Amino acid sequence: SGFSRGPPGIRRDRQLQTPPGDMFATPYTSIRALAAALLVAGSAEAFTASPLALSTLPRQASVSRGLAAPRLAALGAAARRGGLLLARATADDDEPAIRIGHGWDIHRMTTPELAGQGCVIGGVKVDCEYGIEAHSDGDVLYHSLTDAILGALTLPDIGQLFPDTDPEWRGCDSEKFLGEAWRRMDERGYKVSNVDITLILQQPRVSPIKDKMKDNLVRVLKTTPGRVNIKARTHEKVDSIGESRALSCHAVILIDRK
Repeated sequence: SGFSRGPPGIRRDRQLQTPPGDMFATPYTSIRALAAALLVAGSAEAFTASPLALSTLPRQASVSRGLAAPRLAALGAAARRGGLLLARATADDDEPAIRIGHGWDIHRMTTPELAGQGCVIGGVKVDCEYGIEAHSDGDVLYHSLTDAILGALTLPDIGQLFPDTDPEWRGCDSEKFLGEAWRRMDERGYKVSNVDITLILQQPRVSPIKDKMKDNLVRVLKTTPGRVNIKARTHEKVDSIGESRALSCHAVILIDRK
């Protein structure tokens, strides 16, 4: 319904009013319109929202009702209808409300004698006939998750931060890598929203250690069990993974502002 006058001293072209809520067919569309308007306004110092549109916002959302403010309040959280996730309206768009990262890793498997070490997955030493060929301890789960966090933060990947040409990382416990990624995430003001892990390996069987792996992730990421999921599947005896000559892991992480 156009721009409102707003409080004295606020530039007219920096004020906006959301359209009346009854112009939209559902609360979902009014929420989306309000979010779009705020994001377009970007540097707006004040806005006035119609009561109906405000009443449809998620409880977590915080909005300024025509009061001067240097930055727009966070919209965050999922809308009640349609599963729409509203981005935080903020002047600093380099640090969005949510970030997503994906990581992948693969390592050759051989005997412990040839590898010079055993098999570690998710921080758990697996009692098996295999050893992992790697510069560090070769933990594919920790490596892929480390890369997922670094990717979400748009930082250099694990190979750049911890190069396999550096003797410091020879045989290193990969929890150090994951812990460092978490530290950087924490310093940037983010926390874990949820983690989804998919291990792909023919051998060794990991079902007996899934709870231990999950406990390790919860501890290192300083989160809760309900935010961490670990899945495992075989490779149907196809290719090097299916022939138990390698194992791999995919990791996806969603992080949000604290």
